[in-house]
Amino acid sequence: MRALFFSLTLYAQPDLTGTYDIGTVTPVQRPVTFGTRLEMTHAEAEAVEKRVADLVANDNRASDPNRKAPPAGADVGNYNQLWFERGSRATRINGRWRTSIITDPPDGRFPSLTAKGKEIAARNALHNRSTGDAFWLKEGLNPGPFDDPELRPLTERCLATFGTSAGPPMLPTGYNNLKRIVQTKNRIVIVNEMIHDARVVRMNEPHEPPDIRRWLGDSVGRWEGNTLVVDTTNFNDTPSLFSASRNLHVVERFTRLDANSLSYKFTVEDPTVWTTPWSGEVLWTATSQRMFEYACHEGNYSFQGILKGARLLESDARR
Repeated sequence: MRALFFSLTLYAQPDLTGTYDIGTVTPVQRPVTFGTRLEMTHAEAEAVEKRVADLVANDNRASDPNRKAPPAGADVGNYNQLWFERGSRATRINGRWRTSIITDPPDGRFPSLTAKGKEIAARNALHNRSTGDAFWLKEGLNPGPFDDPELRPLTERCLATFGTSAGPPMLPTGYNNLKRIVQTKNRIVIVNEMIHDARVVRMNEPHEPPDIRRWLGDSVGRWEGNTLVVDTTNFNDTPSLFSASRNLHVVERFTRLDANSLSYKFTVEDPTVWTTPWSGEVLWTATSQRMFEYACHEGNYSFQGILKGARLLESDARR
């Protein structure tokens, strides 16, 4: 068993400072073909990486300038691969390739949703439905999902990250996967590249009163040996984590493995949404890359287009 590597700060704490890239081709949920296998062979990991590389290469092919227009109503997609930075390698921890970020339940997949969890998931899906018509009029929804800009999801309004990038838990997403840790004696700040969120972890303090609630919750840290343990509660009704509720509770564990990597483990508990807790682990790899400014613009022309498009669909439906 190898010895853990860590250096100390001026305050005699394990030093976690640095910038990290958490991009990986390892999925959050395990493909069902792996069953309860947490690990895969080197050949299987190479196959996963090749599939992603082939997808990127295929999407980056030059477009035919003489191609015909897509059929009316066709889904023409969104970004091309130029904008994505998912990572190119599978996650490898303790020398073994992982089949998923989720480690528990044993099948590596999200637990079953509660009745309330299904209700929240259905509401979220409603705001992301795209059927090419004013379905909210047909279904008598009042208000409809496009009736007010403040009804749109927080990610669409550039107020929160998508894919729980800022967390907690902090999971890889399509791009902007850099994190920066800044450490002092009594505070640890985790800066997220996307939406430039900054989580302030207060060390060795009690949680704030239950009436004080935030999108990212209230994070309190402590040291357990060489591991930073962060306990986060006090979320509001719309946490960053998909479908979660204000009863979300996340415990994260940061352990430096060597000079270039951290082990990031987490456990999620929200009895309002999931029938059991679930846990995961992903590697944070040190990088010399610098963070990009995430220039997301609330109220820009695309957001205006979303609402204007809804009005046009309503006009067509009423003819």
